[in-house]
Amino acid sequence: MKRSNFAAMVLGTVSGVLFALGMCMALLPEWNAFKPGIIFGCAGLLLGLITVIIWRRMEGRQPVKFSGKAILTAGVGMIGALALGVGMCFCMVWGKMALGIIIGLVGIVVLLCLIPLTRGIK
Repeated sequence: MKRSNFAAMVLGTVSGVLFALGMCMALLPEWNAFKPGIIFGCAGLLLGLITVIIWRRMEGRQPVKFSGKAILTAGVGMIGALALGVGMCFCMVWGKMALGIIIGLVGIVVLLCLIPLTRGIK
């Protein structure tokens, strides 16, 4: 394993754990730790961004360039993931199975649209 991949794996794992712990702290009222949870979650996000920058430098790659296509791809991914999550909430939390399945399927279709958007159709 290359040193850059190992560093990215360790930093990515730490940032993911910080983010997940922060979200649990913020979203579980039983823990009564909303403000510290937000701080932990933001620290995890920041460490994740730093991980990307460090990994790209160690690999000798150029910094990420933001283009219209990159922003559109990120937006489509966020919309699809949110729709899938809302569909799951409708099914599991609010007990509206049929509506949740429909919204979840719409989210899956939107996420599947990422494949031709990023790879193109040949």
